[in-house]
Amino acid sequence: MAEKTQRTPGTPGAFSRWMQQKANARICRKIRRGKGGFMGMDVLILNTVGRRSGQRRETPVAWFADGEDARLIVASGGGSRHPDWHANLMARPGSATIELPGGEAVPVTPHRLDGADREQAWQRITAAQPRLAKYQDKSDRRYPVIRLIPR
Repeated sequence: MAEKTQRTPGTPGAFSRWMQQKANARICRKIRRGKGGFMGMDVLILNTVGRRSGQRRETPVAWFADGEDARLIVASGGGSRHPDWHANLMARPGSATIELPGGEAVPVTPHRLDGADREQAWQRITAAQPRLAKYQDKSDRRYPVIRLIPR
């Protein structure tokens, strides 16, 4: 009988990852058809390149307006580590693009916010979506806030 490999605590299992992939693909199709909302949040497609695989990845992510053209995203995700898209984005920032509902891919430059910039952005984000503050309170890590600026 094949031996089961132990997964790291706080990381999703194979079935959970499969379900998330199916749900993400469905949301991406909706965004490309011009429908960009999910659970009361505006959603975009974040396109990255895998830091190890080099393969193109697409992830639906909630976004928040930041000035005229910039967008803020939060690396919340479940579990005790940052989501994979965050690691890919930070490892290969020059390959990042976003797709807004019904739009073409736009190259962006990601900036991880720290200090007062992060706190101000976090206050605006949690005012718009209080559930994120509740998720943050239950987490053992501080959620990164990323500003995406069109290139």
